Amino acid sequence: MELRHLRYFVAVAEELHFTRAAERLHIGQPPLSQQIQALEAELGVTLFERNRRHVALTEAGKRFLGHARQILADTRHAADEARRAARGEVGELRIGFTYSVPFTSILPGLLRDYRQRAPGVTLTLHEMFTIDQISAVAEDRLDVGFVRNLARDETPGVTLREIHRDPLRLVINAHHPLADAPQVSLADLRQEGFIFYPRDAGTGIHRAVAQMCRAAGFAPKVVQEAREATTLIGLVAAGLGVTVLPSPLECVRMPDVRYVPLSDPGAHISLAVALRDRPPTPLLAGFLACLEERSATVVEHPAAEPR
Repeated sequence: MELRHLRYFVAVAEELHFTRAAERLHIGQPPLSQQIQALEAELGVTLFERNRRHVALTEAGKRFLGHARQILADTRHAADEARRAARGEVGELRIGFTYSVPFTSILPGLLRDYRQRAPGVTLTLHEMFTIDQISAVAEDRLDVGFVRNLARDETPGVTLREIHRDPLRLVINAHHPLADAPQVSLADLRQEGFIFYPRDAGTGIHRAVAQMCRAAGFAPKVVQEAREATTLIGLVAAGLGVTVLPSPLECVRMPDVRYVPLSDPGAHISLAVALRDRPPTPLLAGFLACLEERSATVVEHPAAEPR
């Protein structure tokens, strides 16, 4: 039994006339009759009662008609889904991101634009530290990760593509003597206690700030650790020390906290996408095209105004 047998059967069942059904199918009447007879022989049942003046469905034919229509409809749906998948219009996209990315204009705007462009795609979002995202991309548990670029050896099979840079800000208590400075050098903070992420958290900013401090001639003295950015800022508000965070987090407003620009060379942190080192699927390619359009409209985060 082939799909054409089902199409022929449905046409005859709907027309109840072999000549009209043959014209509808653009085939001759004798071949159509032969195909229906072959289908009946394969099924071992009579599907039509017919004579020179009359064609009608048998009870078996009536039962078979509903299933034949459903099979043809499912086939059309499957073909349409395959074409949409080839165009990147359906499927699931697994996206990772670091804690600070939702505070930028890139990810929220990108997700909004992409959902309008591809409403049939399911977006599954995972908040993860940078190093965890890179591992997940390498192991094919994520399709793309938004990471804070690490100054480290490349992970085999993973490519990092920079899409943006955010300035770093000193987060400092409002009562600190440096709180109202227009900008601060890390060298001015050598005696300060730092509140930071645990070293094993796998954040890109931990390594970046440690390298900048070494370039300024000292190793940061970590007095407190926390795994959430808002917790770090809250501890600064409590007067337990200072921290350094990407500029998009300036939107987190807490009493007694100031964000001060850093004057050190290279006082920024890259935002990159982590991808498997292979040609993207149509689904991922469409997402990356939308990302490229969105990234082109994003400017570097402006310097903070002294407060």
